[in-house]
Amino acid sequence: MASSIASRSARLQGFVVTAEQMTQIESRVFAAGMPVAALMEKVGGLLTNWIQAHYPLTAINRIGVLVGPGHNGGDALVVARELHLRGYDVVRYQPFSKLKDLTQAHAQYADSLGIAVTPLETLQNCDLIIDGLFGFGLTRSLEGEIAAAINQINQWQRPVVSIDLPSGLHTDTGAVMGTAIRASHSLCLGLWKRAFLQETGLDSIGEAELIDFGLPLADIEAVLGKPTLQRITADLALSGLPLPRSATTHKYRQGHLLLICGSRQYMGAAILAGLAARASGVGMLTIAVPETLRPLLIPQLPDALVVGCPETDSGAIAALPESIDLSNYHTIACGPGLTTAAIAVIEQVLTSACPLLLDADGLNGLAKLGPSGLKQRSAPAILTPHLGEFKRLFPDLADSIADRIALVQSAAQQGGAIVLLKGARTAIANPQGQVWLNPASTPALARGGSGDVLTGLMGGLLAQGQQHGTPPEASVYSAAWWHSQAGLQAAQQRTELGVDASTLIQFLIPTLSQFQGDAVKSPGEVIQRGEVQP
Repeated sequence: MASSIASRSARLQGFVVTAEQMTQIESRVFAAGMPVAALMEKVGGLLTNWIQAHYPLTAINRIGVLVGPGHNGGDALVVARELHLRGYDVVRYQPFSKLKDLTQAHAQYADSLGIAVTPLETLQNCDLIIDGLFGFGLTRSLEGEIAAAINQINQWQRPVVSIDLPSGLHTDTGAVMGTAIRASHSLCLGLWKRAFLQETGLDSIGEAELIDFGLPLADIEAVLGKPTLQRITADLALSGLPLPRSATTHKYRQGHLLLICGSRQYMGAAILAGLAARASGVGMLTIAVPETLRPLLIPQLPDALVVGCPETDSGAIAALPESIDLSNYHTIACGPGLTTAAIAVIEQVLTSACPLLLDADGLNGLAKLGPSGLKQRSAPAILTPHLGEFKRLFPDLADSIADRIALVQSAAQQGGAIVLLKGARTAIANPQGQVWLNPASTPALARGGSGDVLTGLMGGLLAQGQQHGTPPEASVYSAAWWHSQAGLQAAQQRTELGVDASTLIQFLIPTLSQFQGDAVKSPGEVIQRGEVQP
């Protein structure tokens, strides 16, 4: 029984829905005979239990409830009633004169219990505010009295728990519709909405948790089919790693990565990428750097083959030496610290017949050459831009950044490549339109060198994956997840200010060991201000 519950919870964590899809799923449930009133009671009970567990009577007393006109307001009224009956002092702000029938019935009963409707200002004296103004599906910008009320609540800096998602956020894009509640906690109901995987609404969402109220998996799958959007869970990420290894394996079965990086100006990028590649477990690692950097890298990476390359007057790689045969490698990762003077190298690696990972100046060089060169390749290409690099690569998509999920999907299809768009909510897409969303990150990774670590780590996993038949997409989303989890672990121990790229590398192996030691992490995972905590 416990295993089936864990299995269901793990599967739910991976689903991501639009407002339209959520409506369709709920409609199937209601059509099958589930009364709307019964479901509202169930949801309200789960929310009440969560609130009581996190805000017990011993810690707080007075709670203000914001009541909207629809079923989100009905959920809030059920919560208000149950908290009142459990001994809390509950008041409500109910700014709408016209409510849906079921919500109106709950409001009438709240009146009978003496749960008073009060002016907004009264809520300033509350210890906690429950936001039940608007749930998923909001399409119009908030204005007038309700917008002014939300702005005033935000100024109070009281703890706010939002039901489903903060009122004022667009369900799909996370965009603020005029204004939005800045919640301390957001309790997402049933399935993760796209807003939680976008960057635009993160400042409003606060800590987020999924509340499972029992949507049948059959109904979810009937609407979603084969999902094009997947949230990267620990289980999914671990399944893409080359583990466990065969007892009889050897280095030639664990992939050979060629890492092309560094310049006289950016020697550190080569060291960081090389160390991260080593941490990936790749069987063989060759690092191509300018000749003057070779003696400096060998002491740092004695287990790698460091190849010196001809260099320009500025200290960039001028070309790859004849000793490097691109057909000998399972993956090529190119870009960290190259500088734009190494564009000839980009032209060379584009002709390779193995997976090619481009980052940093590899992307800048590609932008100059034109992404059309990617479509002539038979092997996969993986692009890992931050937003600025993305705009240079795909200038015609630059005006569509409000919806990062749609943005990366369009870029992957246009470029014929796997595209990883970096950010607080990293999004990954392949040319077939599938998207993987990383729910976890930390501002601690906003440091120079973090991207170099990701390139090395991902390149190593891609090379191993080629030997084991792992789809390149799986190696990419596993690397993104592993990288962010290491950042989270490092930030917990060193604070967000203490996670430089060298420190990040030190946390790669301990972080993976922790997750590998647990059978399932995802059923209880919580996004906590961009962090995942088991």
